[in-house]
Amino acid sequence: MTDQHHPADTAGRRVIRVLLAEDQSMVREALAALLGLEGDIEVVAQVARGDEVLDAARAHDLDVVLLDIEMPGMTGLDAAALVRRELPSLKVVILTTFGRPGYLRRAMESGAEAFLVKDAPASQLADALRRVLRGERVIDPTLAAAALAEGANPLTDRERVVLRASADGSTNAELARTLHLSNGTVRNYLSTAIQKTGARNRAEAVRIARDKGWL
Repeated sequence: MTDQHHPADTAGRRVIRVLLAEDQSMVREALAALLGLEGDIEVVAQVARGDEVLDAARAHDLDVVLLDIEMPGMTGLDAAALVRRELPSLKVVILTTFGRPGYLRRAMESGAEAFLVKDAPASQLADALRRVLRGERVIDPTLAAAALAEGANPLTDRERVVLRASADGSTNAELARTLHLSNGTVRNYLSTAIQKTGARNRAEAVRIARDKGWL
């Protein structure tokens, strides 16, 4: 990227160009307005769905992709992994309401450079954007401590997929058809997920896994 695509503010700093992905329009517009008050940050594009992130990132000259986690179409964590794979020069920042240790671990695994909760001051978010452009990693310290205490996600990728799909109350047979697996395989994945979460049934396993950020 050349300097002509990155104008400087009145203090001579390079303007950080941001794509903001957030499904709640009021929150998205408020974040864009707050960041716009910073002389060296410009929100150049906004999307409301996770599955729109990559196309929007490709369509604009960006420095940072700022992602919510819970979005329709694709989670911010999955979108982060996709951006990291397809556009590795972009920095990824996760901003979420859900300060769950499991989310932090998954965000870092997906290649995110920063993970912040939405109740942090706007000035802290702006500073985080500047820091990731300098090559730093920025993590909410309270959440980092909780993630270390919580330990790793015990669920495998397959167990996560099946457990997440079961959240709508689908039967094993329905899950098997949807996921192109055998009934026995679905039953085994669910049984293992229930055991690993310490739950009594699949509904409780879903709740526990979501609370911990494992899904």
